[in-house]
Amino acid sequence: MAGGRVGIMGGTFDPIHHGHLVAASEVAGLFGLDEVVFVPTGEPWQKTEREVSPPEDRYLMTVIATASNPRFTVSRVDVDRGGPTYTIDTLNDLRKLRPDAELFFITGADALAQIVSWRDNQQLFDLAHFIGVTRPGFHLADAHLPEGVVSLVEVPALAISSTDCRERVGRGMPVWYLVPDGVVQYIEKRGLYRGEPRRLVPGGREAAPGTPGSSPGDGQPPPSTPDTHYQEVPR
Repeated sequence: MAGGRVGIMGGTFDPIHHGHLVAASEVAGLFGLDEVVFVPTGEPWQKTEREVSPPEDRYLMTVIATASNPRFTVSRVDVDRGGPTYTIDTLNDLRKLRPDAELFFITGADALAQIVSWRDNQQLFDLAHFIGVTRPGFHLADAHLPEGVVSLVEVPALAISSTDCRERVGRGMPVWYLVPDGVVQYIEKRGLYRGEPRRLVPGGREAAPGTPGSSPGDGQPPPSTPDTHYQEVPR
């Protein structure tokens, strides 16, 4: 799409859930967005307490979850770039792809509150208008945020979290109606969140347990932190 008003929703999406989708739909309606681009992170280096599912799994779950909404699309810019994912790189890449578009970056308000710690944060507001989506009862201290380039939107569905979804699967509890039906089926098929995650090796094949890159302690980045919102700081 040339020009237009384009929302960008970045996150780990591990897994993507209805809170993400409701937030994107609500923001699209309120701000008159022509499209919302979901951007799964490639390597969320800042997560240090848990293993993150492979990028291809998170990308495919996002594609499945958004397929029924013609206003939603999914980008591979972070997955394909390699290396740690930073929001500044995401915005620069999408700006190159959409030079005439007005960009709106959608993030959790709790992440937005920490924006001063983001890499190259002085450039972020020049690239996009930032929309902080809040859970009910969350109050953002916005004294340090530039005026006119940040908006806040409350979305009750954000009470759902990816962390809770992963933990429910790990306990053998259902996640129907928390995540889209196709994502429930994908999680089951791939055996995600049930102990050691299955890994994809080059060519799309599944790596056997113990294969380099399939578990911590093999020279890979350490496991990563739980994501209670869909936009981490920095991404």
